[in-house]
Amino acid sequence: QVQLVESGGGLVQAGGSLRLSCAASGRTFSVYAMGWFRQAPGKEREFVAAISWGGKSSVYADSVKGRFTISRDNAKNTVYLQMNSLKPEDTAVYYCAAGSIIATMEPEPYKYWGQGTQVTVSA
Repeated sequence: QVQLVESGGGLVQAGGSLRLSCAASGRTFSVYAMGWFRQAPGKEREFVAAISWGGKSSVYADSVKGRFTISRDNAKNTVYLQMNSLKPEDTAVYYCAAGSIIATMEPEPYKYWGQGTQVTVSA
């Protein structure tokens, strides 16, 4: 079992930066790929980024490529999402996910989800 707690969300102006963190409990954290997803009001949850268990490979949604960076520290059981050049359309609740064997854009393989952290980008 893995429990996930996100932090780092908040209100930021367009062009600004935020760093999200996701702290995981459980000794099996390092064997799982990790992902970030987001859900804006009135929209379906969408993929943002994912990283392999060892941190050597990652995948991004086209909408955030070049602006967001996912990373992980297995010694701290934590995954991060550095978000730069934020846009109003990045406004959403951001969710951390774990439990997939591979870093995938699909939500179904992720067995564990956090409660989410709100990110609001003002114009």
